[in-house]
Amino acid sequence: MEQTIKSDKNIEEANILYTVAMRGLVAFPKMVMHFDVSRSKSMAAVERSLKEGGKLFLVTQHEAYIDNPKASDLYKVGVVAEIKQVLKLPDNVMKVLVEGIYKANLVRLIDDGEVLKAEVKHTPTYSRAKFDEVEAEALMRSIKDVFERYASFFPKMPKELLSSIMTQDSPLKLFETVTFNCNLNYRDKQTLLEETNIINKLSVLFACLTSEVEILELENLINEQTKNSIDKGQKEFYLREQLRVIQEQLGEDEGEEAFGYINDIMDLKLDEKSKEKLLKEADKLTKLPPASQEAFVIKNYLDTVLDLPWGKYTKAKLSMDKAEAVLEKDHYGLKKVKERILEFLAVHMLNPEIKGQIICLAGPPGIGKTSIAKSIAKAMGRKYARVSLGGVRDEADIRGHRKTYVGAMPGRVITAITQAGSANPLILFDEIDKLCSDIKGDPSSAMLEVLDSEQNYAFRDHFIEVPFDLSKAVFITTANNVSAIPAPLLDRMEVIELPSYTAEEKFHIAKEHLVPKQLKEHGLKASQLKIADDAINELIQYYTKEAGVRSLERCIASLCRKTAKKIAADEIKRTTIKAKDLNGLLGIRKYTGDLSSKKDQVGVVNGLAWTSVGGVLMPIEVLIMKGTGKIEVTGSLGDVMKESSKIAVSFVRSIAEKYKIDPDFYKDKDIHIHAPEGAVPKDGPSAGVTMTTALLSALSGIKVRSDVAMTGEITLHGKVLPIGGLREKTMAAYKAGIKRVIIPVENKPDLEEVDQVVKDAIEFVFASDLKDVFDAALIK
Repeated sequence: MEQTIKSDKNIEEANILYTVAMRGLVAFPKMVMHFDVSRSKSMAAVERSLKEGGKLFLVTQHEAYIDNPKASDLYKVGVVAEIKQVLKLPDNVMKVLVEGIYKANLVRLIDDGEVLKAEVKHTPTYSRAKFDEVEAEALMRSIKDVFERYASFFPKMPKELLSSIMTQDSPLKLFETVTFNCNLNYRDKQTLLEETNIINKLSVLFACLTSEVEILELENLINEQTKNSIDKGQKEFYLREQLRVIQEQLGEDEGEEAFGYINDIMDLKLDEKSKEKLLKEADKLTKLPPASQEAFVIKNYLDTVLDLPWGKYTKAKLSMDKAEAVLEKDHYGLKKVKERILEFLAVHMLNPEIKGQIICLAGPPGIGKTSIAKSIAKAMGRKYARVSLGGVRDEADIRGHRKTYVGAMPGRVITAITQAGSANPLILFDEIDKLCSDIKGDPSSAMLEVLDSEQNYAFRDHFIEVPFDLSKAVFITTANNVSAIPAPLLDRMEVIELPSYTAEEKFHIAKEHLVPKQLKEHGLKASQLKIADDAINELIQYYTKEAGVRSLERCIASLCRKTAKKIAADEIKRTTIKAKDLNGLLGIRKYTGDLSSKKDQVGVVNGLAWTSVGGVLMPIEVLIMKGTGKIEVTGSLGDVMKESSKIAVSFVRSIAEKYKIDPDFYKDKDIHIHAPEGAVPKDGPSAGVTMTTALLSALSGIKVRSDVAMTGEITLHGKVLPIGGLREKTMAAYKAGIKRVIIPVENKPDLEEVDQVVKDAIEFVFASDLKDVFDAALIK
């Protein structure tokens, strides 16, 4: 009996369609499939096809690795498919779901550089030729048998699919169902697509399936052999373990290392739980081959734990006289800071068991925060370890990594304890305000436990895993910017502010510490190089501008190098450097002195300002011009200073008649207020008195004394409010040769902090309101 296959109907004979070149995939008519698209031409073809009807020509490449295929790289037979769904994934990948409509021949490939198109001609999926039904039935049975064997290798294959194939009696449907659900090589699938005769299709399918089943059987056999080999290896491992135990019984020394660890653990001053945990690890070591990776991990872990100073404490007699002498020798000035540190040491002397005293030394760079911590350790007679926290962004840096990770190590705290070799060292956490947080965790949160005396008696490092008592250690932290420290962390610390050095302090630090240190480092004797006092003052005033003394030390080092070069070349034997020599040695002055009013003037007043590098003299200038009442404020001033200028204008208006000022000046006069050094940003309320005095002088024509400087915040009713940074501001006035300084009366107690040399040279005027300021500053 013979059957005839009908061809597809209602399809155009030839047309031009957008084309996707498939790599390792073959589509069939009626087949629903999905594939990923990442090449730009293919993506463009999908997108344009969607806009123009959704039909796409899918044709397979001969070789999958070709990125930019030509017509010769493609098979001549493909499938016209309809796009059902498109999903855009990250990384510029598109997932496309299509359904095959009909088979088509590739007539001509069109590549315009952006997208592939193809002129295609429909071709029948199956030929109309009659076929022998008996032969077809025989082939169908063979395919069902071989598919049953194929399915046995895939336990998750749906039973419904197997059942529908085994009961299928249509050769066409059997061919489609098997082909669509088998993972065959794309070349074989292409052959199946191109073949039109159903008998030939079934014959090729049978051959392909038979070949695939043979490969799967061979693969299965290899897997079985590998499994047997592994079982054999486990058996060998068991026998080797028995052999090792026998060797131990015979007194052979292969297990001695593990027993050495056990003895060391038993000697540690540890609680029973921690000992039990460590003994378990050592016991594991006795059961592992010495060369195994796990044995190496356990050895590394036990070595790290045993290196920790369990129960080892430094005993030192604290003496207040010795501590004070150490601090005085190592640092000049910083009177309040030293006093607080001596109080801290006194408490430790009376109660060595005290907990919770964590000091944070805060201040600008270069003022000696780190060296103060070293001096405290020396004064206390404790071991010293420094942990730099600048840029640490991983929580594991503080707490350590789990020992199971490759390259795991303990955190910085435990490492510092190991380096110190004592369980009660002084640990300095340097730059605690520079901790960063990112996806790897927040290290500042990990620091909370370290710096909390209620928790750190049982600090658990992820690598060590057993608790370590940190409560006996002394922690000191340093920071440049206290506001950058997270609030919970800051709450655990007592902040000691270190102010910037005054010029007087810098002079003594240079003379007593920096010059001797640099002479020693450069191999010079004190008799070979002397730096005169006027040269040191010149360096401080005109060659450096900083809160600390690092730049000053670099300048002194530069002078030492230049002298060493001359001595080494036998040009000189000894020299004394004076201020006039600095121009030739270090070049022209890098900084000019503070701007100041040198003569009594109208509308120019010497103000005092605080900066991170110390105090500066800041003259305020006011100019009055005919105009329409505009107020111009310049000099890179912040919002607070601009508001001070508005208060000044309002106050002067209120007292205009008293000083014979035109009451309508705010209508027909333009006022310009300026703070020189316009490129330097300035802000704060303490220039209020300066602005008001300058404005009153400019409007009334009364001159202001040039030997007077002032600072203070004002209210709308003329009251003078207190300000900060008095010590630095008065030092700036002293350096500029100012004889009289006007300060708020409420700042009178702060004069205790002002250097004695400044108090001796300057007359202080205490102002409670602006009348006091005008009486002291204006020339009557």
